[in-house]
Amino acid sequence: MLSDQEWAQVARDVMLRTGLSRHGEDDQAVRWIAVRHGPDHIHIVAMLARQDGDTVRNWNERYRVRDACRAAERRFGLRPTAPADRTANRRPSRAEQEKATRNGRTEPPRITLRRHVATCAAAAVSAEDFFARLEQAGVQARFRYSTRNPDQVSGYSVCLPGDTAKAGDPVWYGGGKLAADLSWRRLSQRWAAPQQSVPDWTIEERQRLWEYAGDIAREAATQIRDWAGTSPDAAADAAHAAGDALRVTAAALESRVLRQAADGFDRAARAQYGRIPAPTPAGNRLRHAARVISAYALVSQDRTLAPLLLIVRLAALAEAVAELREAQQRAHQAQAALHAAGHLHTYRRTRTRPTAEAATPAPEERRPPGTDAARTAAASFPDSPFPPDRPSPAPQQRPGNAPQRPPRRPLPTRPTRPAR
Repeated sequence: MLSDQEWAQVARDVMLRTGLSRHGEDDQAVRWIAVRHGPDHIHIVAMLARQDGDTVRNWNERYRVRDACRAAERRFGLRPTAPADRTANRRPSRAEQEKATRNGRTEPPRITLRRHVATCAAAAVSAEDFFARLEQAGVQARFRYSTRNPDQVSGYSVCLPGDTAKAGDPVWYGGGKLAADLSWRRLSQRWAAPQQSVPDWTIEERQRLWEYAGDIAREAATQIRDWAGTSPDAAADAAHAAGDALRVTAAALESRVLRQAADGFDRAARAQYGRIPAPTPAGNRLRHAARVISAYALVSQDRTLAPLLLIVRLAALAEAVAELREAQQRAHQAQAALHAAGHLHTYRRTRTRPTAEAATPAPEERRPPGTDAARTAAASFPDSPFPPDRPSPAPQQRPGNAPQRPPRRPLPTRPTRPAR
C-alpha cells in the first residue's frame, strides 16, 4: 500500500504527463483534485479549461495516464502490469449492452457483426465474394462512394436486421468501428495480392479435408516457433492467418466453444494499429485452408470426431502464437492466445467423452485465482501450459454433397443521374 505522499507523487505525475498541469511551473493550469477514499487507488478529477481561459488538448490522455501508472510501478516497486499494445477491439458501450438486454439478445450487435464480418472476410477471395457472403449470413451492407470517382466504393457499413434506433432507423456500424483490420482499406489489402482459388476437389479429396487443414496448422505452429526470433514479420503473418482458420472452423462446426475460442484469439492474431502483415507462404497456406474449410466443411454430417485432429493442432498453433507474443512482450495478446487454446482443449475433451457423457455438456473451464496479464507475462515459455494430447485417428467420413458457394456479384455502382 502506498502512503498519501506517494499517491500525491503519482497524481502529480499523471497531470504532468497528460499536459494538464505542471506542478509548480504553471499557475494558469487547470484546477484538479485527487481523492483517496480507498486503500489501493485514487480518483483524479480535472477541469478541461485553464485558468487563463484557454482549453486544453487531451488527445490520447488514456495512454499518457497508462505511462504514468507504469512509471509508478517501477518507482515504488509494485507488480508490473502489461503495457497497452493497441490491439484490443472497441468495446460495446453501456448503452449498447443495456439495449441488447432489453431486446433479448445474448450479446450486443457490435460483437455479432464483428464476428460475421471477420468470418466472411476470412473465407472470401474478393470484394464481390465478401459482400455476397455477408448477404448470405443475413447481414445488411451499404456502401460509401469515393468523392473523386463516384463509381468506386471507398467504404462500407453493416447492420443487423431488427437493430434500430429510437426513431426506427437501422443502426449502422462502419467496418473500421468494428475492428481496425476490418476497415475497407485493410480488407482491400487482403485481396490486392493474388488469391489462390478453392480447388474443385473430388469426394475422396473432401474426405481428407480436416487432415489437410490440420497438417497446415501443424506446419504453421512449427514455423512460428522457428521465426519468433529470426523473422518476426513472417511470424506475424502466420499468426494473423491463424485467426482466419479458427474463425472459419468455428463457423463450419457451429460450436459455441469454438466461437469463444475464435473471439478470444482475435486479439492475439491482430497486428498493432490494425496493420495487415505482408503475406508469406505460411500465412497464405493457412488462408487457403480456411477457404477450403468454408467451401467443403459440410460434406459430412459427422460433427463429433472428424475435425478433432484439426482442433488439437489449432490448439498447438494458438500456444505457439502465445509464445510469440510473450517473446514480443505483449502480455495481453499472449493471454488471449492461451484463452483460445483453453477453449479448443475444452471442445476436444467434450467430443472425446463416451456417448453417455456426451449428452451432458462440460462446464466451462475456470482460470485459477490470480491468473492475470502480469502472471501471463511472467509465465515461462516455451513449455505449454496445457498437457500434451495425442489426436485420435479421424474416422471415415460419410460422403455427401458439398454446399454451394454463395454466388458472386459485381460491386454495386452508384446509379447515374439523368441529365438535366
